[in-house]
Amino acid sequence: MSDLFAAPQRAEPYPYLSALNEGQRAAVEALDGPVLVLAGAGTGKTRVLTTRLAHLLITGKARAPGEILAVTFTNKAARQMKDRVAALLNRPSVEGWWLGTFHAVAVRILRRHAEAVGLKSNFTILDTDDQIRLVKQILQSENVDEKKWPARAMLAIIERWKDRGLTPERVSAGDAGDFARGRAVELYKAYQERLRTLNACDFGDLLLHNLTLFQSQPEILADYHRRFRFILVDEYQDTNVSQYLWLRLLAQGHRNLCCVGDDDQSIYGWRGAEVGNILRFEDDFPGAKVVRLERNYRSTGRILAAASGLIAHNEGRLGKTLWTEDDEGEKIRLRGLWDGEAEARFVGEEIEALISRDKDHDLKQVAILVRTGAQTREFEERFITLGLPYRVVGGPRFYERMEIRDALAYLRVLVQPADDLAFERIMNKPKRGLGDATLQLLYKTARSGNVPLALAARRLVDTDELRPAARRSLTALLDNFDRWRGLIGITPHPELAEIVLEESGYVEMWQNDKTLEAPGRLENLKEFVNALGEFENLAGFLEHVSLVMEALSQDGLDAVSIMTLHAAKGLEFDTVFLPGWEEGLFPNQRALDETGRRGLEEERRLAYVGLTRARKRVIVSFAANRRMHGSWAAAIPSRFVDELPKEQVDQESDQGVYGAAAAAFGGMGDGWGSSTWSEARVSPGLQRARERRGQGTSRFIDVTPTRVETLESGAFQRGDRVFHQKFGYGSIRSVEGERLNIRFDKAGDKKVIASFVVPADQAG
Repeated sequence: MSDLFAAPQRAEPYPYLSALNEGQRAAVEALDGPVLVLAGAGTGKTRVLTTRLAHLLITGKARAPGEILAVTFTNKAARQMKDRVAALLNRPSVEGWWLGTFHAVAVRILRRHAEAVGLKSNFTILDTDDQIRLVKQILQSENVDEKKWPARAMLAIIERWKDRGLTPERVSAGDAGDFARGRAVELYKAYQERLRTLNACDFGDLLLHNLTLFQSQPEILADYHRRFRFILVDEYQDTNVSQYLWLRLLAQGHRNLCCVGDDDQSIYGWRGAEVGNILRFEDDFPGAKVVRLERNYRSTGRILAAASGLIAHNEGRLGKTLWTEDDEGEKIRLRGLWDGEAEARFVGEEIEALISRDKDHDLKQVAILVRTGAQTREFEERFITLGLPYRVVGGPRFYERMEIRDALAYLRVLVQPADDLAFERIMNKPKRGLGDATLQLLYKTARSGNVPLALAARRLVDTDELRPAARRSLTALLDNFDRWRGLIGITPHPELAEIVLEESGYVEMWQNDKTLEAPGRLENLKEFVNALGEFENLAGFLEHVSLVMEALSQDGLDAVSIMTLHAAKGLEFDTVFLPGWEEGLFPNQRALDETGRRGLEEERRLAYVGLTRARKRVIVSFAANRRMHGSWAAAIPSRFVDELPKEQVDQESDQGVYGAAAAAFGGMGDGWGSSTWSEARVSPGLQRARERRGQGTSRFIDVTPTRVETLESGAFQRGDRVFHQKFGYGSIRSVEGERLNIRFDKAGDKKVIASFVVPADQAG
């Protein structure tokens, strides 16, 4: 009876809203005024954006698509958004609205009003090569020595100023720096004037000219206020100052600005992104509504709890906690290993076991996320050995990188002077004044005498065929190769490679390069030298690389993905490996040195991004030592390891980790790391050693069923027999602080850190 008189349920006027959860629906329906949607990883951000766009049109809030401005960070995201909105509206496409990247929208506005900033509507947009050429012309005309003040460095300064919305007139004295003895602003002004003369602009100008246009022409800004009644912005945490100012100006009209982003995923500070833009949203737009999307549809409960526990250590955040209704899942696995090679071996074995165990687990659902590109080499080589298909995402594979190919070319010429392809590649790299004219003359001489290019060069330098400057440069290069060849067999080949790369000027070339890629290239060169140490001689290494390159050409469709953490943003995988969680590597020491706490918090956000890429399982690993700059260095676990909630982590042990690992892991502070890496029971042999030398306690790490100990350097004396994991047994010749000079039975004389060895009677 009661059912007959019950009030009929009101039908949902917008059925598509019923598919949203409570937070998503709140974000979609908050159409008036400023709105900040804090969208955690895997919380359905794209669904919210597209549904909100469709809702604006379906409800009539936006009378036409042209009243909406939607800004994305990539063209791919813009296309996806457009297609999804069309599907919601049940139309083939939606035309007439302003949807695109910051630069795409800015260039559209600028072409309409180019004359107002001194350009014509058909202006050209310069690429990086054109910009560098133009800066070089400016430096030359202003009598600035480009060897001391490189064009790339000047361009980097200009780009940084443009990212901050600074025209030459707005650069303060404090920002000017000491480039070209304080002439940077003057050179910036000359560069801008030259661009106008050419009727051209660079990418930074697109937004910078828009700012000038809106600030100097209020009637033009008012026109866009009338046009854009609603503004939506994706990935707001990645905006730079210039983009932020541009949005604020456009939003002044109706204040219907909706920004979607995640302060915990702001990881691009190194390229100008300003996390403060999202952190102060409520101050910039009083009365703003903040909607938090915290229900995650990607990861298990334990992964989310671990990620939330880690990111909670950041102070600069608005705060949210991800949760899921799905299974709790597996704990985060934490593995300590001896070195990078052991780490790569472990990961390879784990992947093989995983695929064997779960026949439905595709390789393409496995990712290895590293902090720096240089870390990929050991994984690549291990996978090639195993025959495990892989692909490097977001960049070339290690031996395909430009700087590695250049370094290989130097070594190929060293071992095989008749290698014409290698000689041609490095003849003028770095630049030695040996251009196309010299190369053509070399080819002519080589063909006429039927000899290799290097021998043709030797013949040419004894003639007057070459210009004096080119002859001197070519003679110096040939003399260098003769001297370097004399070191083969005398100097260890990793050290020889360092000498070649240093004395050739190749390393200096990248040290002077101010582009964002240069530091990574230098790290790759260091890893290249490290790789040499794993081979008996130079010829063996070059043969190995040839085989690797052959294997690289055989790609499979189902393959493990290897990429940097930065490249992984926006992606997801069933299984994620996070190797190299060591202080100095991750968090990256350069980031800490350059920006202090701000850098540390961005590194922690990067760790958060890595964890939240995983759907089912995460394996974090770190090594007891790393080969850095051609020599071994002790490593300690990243502070991020200690910040993972203990209850969400399974710690695993590994045979062979001892020595430096023991000392390092024992000193991790008051967190769970220090209690987990506990002191082992002292064996009788070690106790006798302590009594003999009068030493106190030392720390240990539980790495095998039988624990392995380490001693401080003071526990060792000349003549002691010791064991080293890499070099085997040996006798101490002398003790120098923390360094031991040891004559190993098989490896010869080596200098090692004391914590890397144990007494010989404790090796078993």
